[in-house]
Amino acid sequence: MIDEIRFTLNYKEVAITCNPLKRLLDVLREDFGLFGTKEACGEGECGACSVLKDGKIVTTCMIPVGAIKGCNIVTIEGLRETKRGQTIIESFADGGAVQCGFCIPGMIIAAESLLSHHPHPTEEEIRLGIAGNLCRCTGYDLIVESIKLASKRGEGLW
Repeated sequence: MIDEIRFTLNYKEVAITCNPLKRLLDVLREDFGLFGTKEACGEGECGACSVLKDGKIVTTCMIPVGAIKGCNIVTIEGLRETKRGQTIIESFADGGAVQCGFCIPGMIIAAESLLSHHPHPTEEEIRLGIAGNLCRCTGYDLIVESIKLASKRGEGLW
């Protein structure tokens, strides 16, 4: 079965004709060339493939593209074009949160989701906000500190 699926991707209306059961992750990477969304576990457990769907964080490896008709999807590529996204990305770089970098797009998406709901999060709220994202390199401390830095730098943005 083939279907036309229309949605907003990184603030632009798009349409794709494909099997509606194709994973959103594959559509983003293969059809739209957005490689910032990573595949790691393929089971929705690690957060590397996270994007914002209508403002809420979701794992694209578990969502069929047919389930996003009419939705607003924001990837790391779209987020980096915003002042909020730039603030988080710069804070991660300045805070030393990036090591191998594989988990970072998902972590930044999680940080955006968290900060949009809690502009001044506590350390506990930050750790809960990134709990769906696994990092094998940093031990999370530098990521937590970078999110605190983004919160301070982004005063008035969230």
